[in-house]
Amino acid sequence: MANPVTVFTLGGTISAQGGGSSPRLTGAQLLAGVSPDVKVDVHDFRRLPSSSLTIEDIAALAARIDEATAAGHGAVVVQGTDTLEETAFLLDLTCTPHPHTTVAVTGAMRRPDLPGADGPANLAAAIAVAADPACSGLGVLTVIADEIHAARHVRKTHTTSIATFASPGAGPLGTVTEGVPRIHLRPAHPTVRRPLRLGAPARVALLTLSMGDRGELLEAVDDRFDGLVVAAFGAGHVPTWLVEPLAALTTRIPVVLASRTGAGPLLSHTYRGPGSEYDLLGRGLISAGPLDAPKARLLLHALLADGADRTETADAFLTLREGQES
Repeated sequence: MANPVTVFTLGGTISAQGGGSSPRLTGAQLLAGVSPDVKVDVHDFRRLPSSSLTIEDIAALAARIDEATAAGHGAVVVQGTDTLEETAFLLDLTCTPHPHTTVAVTGAMRRPDLPGADGPANLAAAIAVAADPACSGLGVLTVIADEIHAARHVRKTHTTSIATFASPGAGPLGTVTEGVPRIHLRPAHPTVRRPLRLGAPARVALLTLSMGDRGELLEAVDDRFDGLVVAAFGAGHVPTWLVEPLAALTTRIPVVLASRTGAGPLLSHTYRGPGSEYDLLGRGLISAGPLDAPKARLLLHALLADGADRTETADAFLTLREGQES
């Protein structure tokens, strides 16, 4: 039996007319273009471009979603695509899983006043996934262009394509065909062992390296941040002159090593020279494993806000890496 669905709208292209110069569509107006086969409650939670959403917004949303799923409802989050992958991942880290209920995040690449608007189809597909008990147990999902993706893998890969969302190295978990969700793959284990509670303030910096970087921004981290993610070259490499400053930082805060490429796992021992992944991990940096740098930053933020110490932080990233490899 299908579950009722609670829809939370946050704004974004799916509700923007006239490039944002006109008032945004309400949730009720969005649903007017969809004919779901299940009972749907709609809440206009925020009305913002997704670039203006904050971690605090999503933490508050997670609490509302937990209320809905505890009551046996599936949940759909509708927002802009700029930060959709980050919202989905943060919800995956913080929402409490409930048996037989599903959380799906969706949006649109084309405004509702443009030809070929993809919002209604995406919303209909997301509602179908959220209503289907067979889609539970997969973590938070992203549903766009009739594909179902795990939050930990999905990312926006193109600025304008309606097929922009993909899961590099993993692929979608399933599809929506003729309005029916079809799950083909299931993650081996949840992203985190238990939901993380964002109970304390945390400040996590993200530093993306580029050729010739002399570390000026690294110097700015000083004592203003509680953690750092470094989006390094390739499979986890930095210039030799940044090795010692990074190693020094690890004595004060957790430093996570990710790749700036956005796809593929971080290596651990293929390269062993100065500034290699082997060198950096041996000096105390934590591997982001399969996570891209923005998601690694969110996981580190959530762990620190949950009160995790260095050992617990490293274990959480290790658990995610081992799940990816199994």
